[in-house]
Amino acid sequence: MTASKTKVSLQHIVGAYKAKLSSYPDEIFQLTPPINGWSYSEVYSHIFDASLLSLIALEHSANGKGEDKPTHFVVKLILLLGSLPPAKKYKVPKRLIDRVKKISKTQAMDFILEFEKALADTYPLIANANKKCKTKHPRLGYLNAEQWLRFIEIHLKHHLKQLERIENSFQLKA
Repeated sequence: MTASKTKVSLQHIVGAYKAKLSSYPDEIFQLTPPINGWSYSEVYSHIFDASLLSLIALEHSANGKGEDKPTHFVVKLILLLGSLPPAKKYKVPKRLIDRVKKISKTQAMDFILEFEKALADTYPLIANANKKCKTKHPRLGYLNAEQWLRFIEIHLKHHLKQLERIENSFQLKA
């Protein structure tokens, strides 16, 4: 997938996050769902914080602040297929788990808007980025600027599925 197609896909996915956010009742946004795990609030906190951090890594790669390291075959396959391998539950890297907070719907929307602005600012850097210059992802290893963009898309899609599981759990409880 090209960077321009990935960007369009990201815009659609972020639109889905906005639509979902406006549909969640305020009184349950921060509640732990019946299936346990993260609340809607914590998912939004994690996904947009991680996406902003990923844009910083993308920017570093694009600006030549990375290394010429290989991207593992399995990671290339993930990026090609556009989804994370099926797993019962992925563990968030330790350095990111402490950043997850219960936030308000207003804070979640602010996070989304901050991400959209950062994406608009960093996306143009990809065109001139050296594909060999990569920065390290905590789980996937070294990614170049375009691979970081693709990872953000995959990660955002992954957590949309998590939001759907939370939605279903609240509907079952009602």
